[in-house]
Amino acid sequence: MIIESGHFLLILAFALSLYQAVVPLIGVFCCDRGAVASARPIAVLVFILVALSFFVLTYAYVISDFSVLNVVQNSHSEKPMLFKITGVWGNHEGSMMLWVLILTLFSALVAIFGKNLPVSLSTFVLVCQSFIACAFLAFILFTSNPFQRIVPPALQGRGLNPVLQDIGLALHPPLLYVGYVGFSVCFSFAIAVLLDKRVDSAFGHWIRPWALLSWVFLTAGIIVGSYWAYYELGWGGYWFWDPVENTALMPWLAGTALLHSAIVLERRSALKIWTVLLAIITFSLSLLGTFLVRSGILISMHSFVRDPQRGIVILCILAFFTGAALLLFAFRAPSIRNSRLFQPISREGALVFNNLFLMIAAATVLTGTLYPLLLETLTGEKISVGAPFFNLTFGSLMMPLLAAVPFGPLFAWKRGNITVAAERLWLAFAFALMVMAFVLYFREGKAILTSAGFGLAFWVIAGTLIGAVIRTGNFSTSLIIRWHRLRQLPSTFWGATFAHMGLSITLFGILAVTTFGEERIVNIAPGDTVRIAGKDIYFDRYEAYNGPNYRENRLYFSLLKGRCRIARVMASKRIFPSQSIQTTKTGLLWRGLSQYYIAPGDYTDNNRTIVHIWWKPWVLCIWLGGFFMMVGGIFSFGSRRLRIGIPARSRHKNT
Repeated sequence: MIIESGHFLLILAFALSLYQAVVPLIGVFCCDRGAVASARPIAVLVFILVALSFFVLTYAYVISDFSVLNVVQNSHSEKPMLFKITGVWGNHEGSMMLWVLILTLFSALVAIFGKNLPVSLSTFVLVCQSFIACAFLAFILFTSNPFQRIVPPALQGRGLNPVLQDIGLALHPPLLYVGYVGFSVCFSFAIAVLLDKRVDSAFGHWIRPWALLSWVFLTAGIIVGSYWAYYELGWGGYWFWDPVENTALMPWLAGTALLHSAIVLERRSALKIWTVLLAIITFSLSLLGTFLVRSGILISMHSFVRDPQRGIVILCILAFFTGAALLLFAFRAPSIRNSRLFQPISREGALVFNNLFLMIAAATVLTGTLYPLLLETLTGEKISVGAPFFNLTFGSLMMPLLAAVPFGPLFAWKRGNITVAAERLWLAFAFALMVMAFVLYFREGKAILTSAGFGLAFWVIAGTLIGAVIRTGNFSTSLIIRWHRLRQLPSTFWGATFAHMGLSITLFGILAVTTFGEERIVNIAPGDTVRIAGKDIYFDRYEAYNGPNYRENRLYFSLLKGRCRIARVMASKRIFPSQSIQTTKTGLLWRGLSQYYIAPGDYTDNNRTIVHIWWKPWVLCIWLGGFFMMVGGIFSFGSRRLRIGIPARSRHKNT
């Protein structure tokens, strides 16, 4: 009966979401205060019901209830408890349950923390959220029921894909989904202000914390997923330009543009139309990712299912919400007028430049991801768009964007002076030229573009730090006064500083690995040595090991400096008997922010094995930069503008 109760709770949540989508909306137009007031408690109640239903599904995994089809297909009694729990969202049905759980959580948070919003606006937001919840609850109940029973119960489960039996799975999907689904609140606010016929600076204030929260979690999800794939798959890369990876990158780019646009709207009451459109586009790209992962329309290592029927349903949901939102936007946009003008060379102009390149980059990634599908549909020709296309186009778009980053904070609002800003940045420019010259010298005049990339990374870092120095006084200011002024700088300044520096640190890590990394593929036996990056990797021995649900053949290596062992590392090949699947566990030997990366391959004759060894200098900077970006987002939450109450609407009509 416990499993049936989980199914019943999901049905009840769907019924209440349907009520919340219809009755409060009617109450707004009929001035029925009781109907309007019911939206908040129902939003909280729906979340509680979905959370209880999700708990029931988790319980079925914990006790290995093999009368539930979903548990049979994705679990095994010998799995460690952690992977039993994470297996709940390691499949299509469970991941959709997690998706809806996070969606209803955000609706409940809006209901709890949005009490100071105008009544009609908050009602429209909750109604829009409930329509989305209805669509996905219906999708789960009618096409992807996670509580389906089988008779008779299975004696044993098939087990989760061994590649997913990793701590990364415990973190990556929940973080990513919070980022994806969090943008639904921005989407709902955009629909609400369009229905309410009032778009002003308050809209930027309302959506900014939700966009910031979603962006931070989406950044964290991408970082964790990238590092997980890096060490788990044994291929030595950090980004494959896989279609599903791209579907995480696109809403991140659009969300970054939305954050910057919301700042302009909040501070200067400008970019109203653009900010509303960005809120719609960002969540639509999140829905697109949900469709691509679950439709089987694109082949990817990250896809959950290859079910065209389910894909068609999600496509219909995507088309309905995106189409309806864009249609409403088309009707309302002509009546929205911006109340503030600004010069191209200004803080607003710099943020518009930022938005332009971010959205062109997102459109480029979208084109490269969907073009093969469209071409095959129209002509039957099959092609693949890979890393060379994305590296060239995306990299070309990011270079001017990064070059402009240090200028933005030095411009004044409404009107700036590019000459004054350039004079303040001359030291950063000189430092960047020195870095370029050093890389060119080290590479003997080769890799001009790479040296320019290094110069660009250090240009952003130095320019950002110079911005902090300028904010604390001139060069004659004492260190004590500077320190005091640094502590008084607003948290939004530190948020932007850390985020911009994080972007440049990631760029530096990518360039360092690409330029200075080394690779060896060798066929070795215990006692053999491989020389790489000026040091020797010594193969010590094999060792057999039996894990909780796998057998493992371990390979031990030592890093030698002369004749001294300075570090040890273990790599292995695992076999999961329940599924007859073999996986590779890489050995990561940390040397500061650099790594030796060892991936064992197939065994050959005479006790030998093929081993793939990389030297990856500064590779951890790739994810360290992402961490800096997250810290920047967290700092921005400390902004007083996000803590004070909702700003008063403009007295004059804005739409």
